[in-house]
Amino acid sequence: MKKEIEMDDLRPEYDLKQLLRGGIRGKYAERCKEGTNIVLLAPDVADAFPNEEAVHEALRLVMRLSKIPVAGGQRATGT
Repeated sequence: MKKEIEMDDLRPEYDLKQLLRGGIRGKYAERCKEGTNIVLLAPDVADAFPNEEAVHEALRLVMRLSKIPVAGGQRATGT
């Protein structure tokens, strides 16, 4: 089902059919994706953090912990 486009807000001198002719859907979608670094959290992970700053603090802690040397010269890999 096609969405009706309301033409009430257009000035009479604009022809909507002329403006939309030749348009390409998603023409800049890839370029937009390249310029962003948004990460969607899983719902259970998002529930653990009250806000954006809490996520940043947790990730900074992980980054600092990954730099701590472990006895024997090896880090735990989690596997």
